[in-house]
Amino acid sequence: MSSQKKVNSWARRRTSQGSSSYQTRLSAWRVKEDLSDSKSISKRGQNNTVEDYEGADDQAEDALQIALRYFEKGPIKTSQSKEKHLKTVENVAWKNGLAPEGIDILLSVALSGKFGSAVNTRIFKCIIPVTLISEDSVVKAVSWLCAGKCSGSTKVLFYRWLVAMFDFIDHKEQINLLYGFFFASLQDDALCPYVCHLLYLLTKKENVKPFRVRKLLDLQAKMGMQPHLQALLSLYKFFVPTLISVSLPMRKKIYFKNSENLWKTALLALRSRNQGFPSEPLKLMLANVHPIKRNWNSHSIIPVLNSCNYSKESRKKRMNLSDYFSSNGSFPLEQLKSFPQLLQNIHCLELPSQMGAVLNSSLLLHYINCVRDESVLLRLYHWLSQTLQEECIWYKVNNYDHGKEFANFLDTILRAECFLQEGFYSCEAFLYKSLPLWDGLCCRSQFLQLVSWIPFSSFSEVKPLLFDHLSRLFFTSSIFFKCSVLQCLKELLQNWLLWLSMDIHVKSVRNSPLETTLGGSMNSVSELIHYVGWLSTTAVRLESNHTFLLHFILDFYEKVCDIYINYNLPLVVVFPPGVFYPALLSLDSSILNQLCYIMDRYHKNLTAAKKNEFVHKTKSEFSFSSKTYQEFNQYLTAMVGCLWTSKPFQKGLSIDPEILGNASVAEYKKSLNLVHHPAFLSYTVSFLLQECPEERKVNMSSIRGKKWNWYLDYLFSEGLHGLKHFIRSSIHRSSVP
Repeated sequence: MSSQKKVNSWARRRTSQGSSSYQTRLSAWRVKEDLSDSKSISKRGQNNTVEDYEGADDQAEDALQIALRYFEKGPIKTSQSKEKHLKTVENVAWKNGLAPEGIDILLSVALSGKFGSAVNTRIFKCIIPVTLISEDSVVKAVSWLCAGKCSGSTKVLFYRWLVAMFDFIDHKEQINLLYGFFFASLQDDALCPYVCHLLYLLTKKENVKPFRVRKLLDLQAKMGMQPHLQALLSLYKFFVPTLISVSLPMRKKIYFKNSENLWKTALLALRSRNQGFPSEPLKLMLANVHPIKRNWNSHSIIPVLNSCNYSKESRKKRMNLSDYFSSNGSFPLEQLKSFPQLLQNIHCLELPSQMGAVLNSSLLLHYINCVRDESVLLRLYHWLSQTLQEECIWYKVNNYDHGKEFANFLDTILRAECFLQEGFYSCEAFLYKSLPLWDGLCCRSQFLQLVSWIPFSSFSEVKPLLFDHLSRLFFTSSIFFKCSVLQCLKELLQNWLLWLSMDIHVKSVRNSPLETTLGGSMNSVSELIHYVGWLSTTAVRLESNHTFLLHFILDFYEKVCDIYINYNLPLVVVFPPGVFYPALLSLDSSILNQLCYIMDRYHKNLTAAKKNEFVHKTKSEFSFSSKTYQEFNQYLTAMVGCLWTSKPFQKGLSIDPEILGNASVAEYKKSLNLVHHPAFLSYTVSFLLQECPEERKVNMSSIRGKKWNWYLDYLFSEGLHGLKHFIRSSIHRSSVP
């Protein structure tokens, strides 16, 4: 149907009803007295396919109005009529969703006890919004709970529905005023898990009171360590740590099971359809729900940025922005386009009810970063947990048909983490669940980046959940996967070090998931470094000292060697022998140059630590053990022997004489230095040919005395800056061989 025909058809219908106000079909409901108009419109449009579809849609809406009036009046007709109207409501709700007025009617019907539990259950299944749910409707529904006319199963269903639709409620202020009523409902064992979930979403700092903490502890003593009670206690402790002295699980877990939540699947299908992505028909069932196969699209998962108040008011005719400001005093998110606007209106911004929408807005991420409101982050974590747990089901069924779309969704999350410079706990929980089933191929880049943003925590606690599974993949995969894992662990170490260096000297670690000391934090970092050392040693053996792999290993230790100076943290961990000696004897000059740089930085860090101990003249809790110095000195002696004095491996490493004999290296103790080292042979030959380009034979033993110094300068001019720094800091050049 052309746009002109649509307008004319719409005008004829509105004129016949005697109404001049503009209302859309999905945003407002109207009771029609004469159904013949819509039938005649449908009849006139039989020759046009689009007109026919529109007429059918209008008829369905008319039937819905009749059905709603039937339920409002109560069961006054036969059961056959009841079934007919119930099916009408179900069909329309699951096809297009219900407007706020329709939801208000059905909530009152289901909770007023007019019909039996079976009918109420079917009604709740199809209370699916197409836009928003009015807060007044929820408050009215809660008042019906107080009347006590509905069954216990209906109450459970209502709380499940309320949790599922929480993000679609236009306001939360009046609902938060009912916090005490909801809290009192914890007494009911059947309602307790769902009420805890609702309270978890509603709780603000001002809701945390001593009497509520005592009540939760009494319930825990009575019911045991239930996950939903632990969740609420953990949240209370997060807001007011001094009120709760009992120990709680340190790790953030998914406390609430919502895998059987049909409404989430229905809302996802509606959102996809509204954005133009087709979805398969949904089946009406509440128990044992399995996720439907659908066309996965990252844009259909992340909600559109929408200011609830603005959306409502903008329906008014020709309402300008100044009128909107004067009406409620908050700035509509749709109008937020620039950073200056954010600065001017930061005091009157109201974040969207669907917190996932902030992931696509750098300005709102700026706002979150500036305000640092814990409840905002908790809302975002909850949305991510639900989305990753229920809608990103690839790790459960190995369905890789929509890998690109899923990767785009993860990229959006990663951009937000990078922007905030903070890992999300919900993503960490997702990794714990999915890694045991991950094949190392699907969304590899995104998955490893998520690992690199894991929030700082106790390594011993994370290791069995994450790193043990990662190590199995590491050892059984290609060298390129090994290098990717090493890169990701280097970024993880950097993020942990940045977090510790910024927070641990300024304030206590109260905002950390761990209540730990500086010593405990250093132990976690040290365990991570030793874990990477173990991976590296084994990988070097498996890959036969591959140069590409050694580059990534030494990149990691470039970060490790400078922890004391660069991050002002009392930690120095030297690399294991399985990394040092393969790098020292590498045939690649860039590897040896990188090793020299790392040794120079270790030397500076250990010297600074020793000086600091002498200045304070007191034994600190973080004094380095003599073993650390001994290990470094052993490596330093071996390097000087290999590169300068031609006396390698005097201590710490013995080589079987038979092996040396087979290799025709009889005088191996004099066969390694800057001239004869395999990594520098090409430089040696090139240097000698510069003097005598016509010579076919070069005499390497001629490089001594002044010529040795010239050779050194030649090496430095070739870009071997790591070697240059090492020689200047660890070797006296007066002792020329």
